[in-house]
Amino acid sequence: MKVALFIPCYVDQFYPQVGISTLELLERLGCEVEFPIKQTCCGQPMANAGFAASSKACDLNFKENFSGFDYIVCPSGSCVLHIKEHLQPASDPAVAKIRSNIYELTEFLTDVLKVENLTASFSHKVGLHISCHGQRGLHLSSMSELMLPSFSKPAKLLGMVKGLELATLTRKDECCGFGGTFCVTEEAVSVAMGQDRVDDHINKGVEYITGGDMSCLMHLEGILRRQKSNVKVVHIAEILNSRN
Repeated sequence: MKVALFIPCYVDQFYPQVGISTLELLERLGCEVEFPIKQTCCGQPMANAGFAASSKACDLNFKENFSGFDYIVCPSGSCVLHIKEHLQPASDPAVAKIRSNIYELTEFLTDVLKVENLTASFSHKVGLHISCHGQRGLHLSSMSELMLPSFSKPAKLLGMVKGLELATLTRKDECCGFGGTFCVTEEAVSVAMGQDRVDDHINKGVEYITGGDMSCLMHLEGILRRQKSNVKVVHIAEILNSRN
């Protein structure tokens, strides 16, 4: 299985260990992984700010780097959703294939590789943050306001990790307030929402907060640091690849 690894800008710049963990995890599960070296920003920041036309060069570069792979895997639901729904031109067969073959990491593990067992161990109490793009855009987990069967692809994988205790949050799918450019344009609201999410995790006695988007976790990490909290954030790829 030929898999291309797509690493978001902020992971590349601030959390390279997440990209390394994703690579090691995929290879451990039998994937042949390539990292297209000329990949850059997918264009999501421009599109979110209302300047989608400015991301045309990003679209072209993404197409040139990621065409020809069986699957494209990324440890970020928001970046995956952007490519899946906004990569242009949609009429281009190569673009259409990319849009249909790109997967968020936990989605790929559960839906494509159909992982049922992991050798990971992580002996800590963990809170799972459900990011909005992954939940409401990619349907990685159910939404509590809908009267439908409950499911969570990230939680299913975390349930395979030896020693991990997953906390039951009071409001498990509430937005953290990051929202990309929202945290810049609506700073006070963003911080208040983030503090609410942090409080929910802390009140459940977690040692770590995990999730599939380092952007959301970065927002929560900033709040935790300002509070001088001992709670840490860790991407789910790091846990699924962990041996501690």
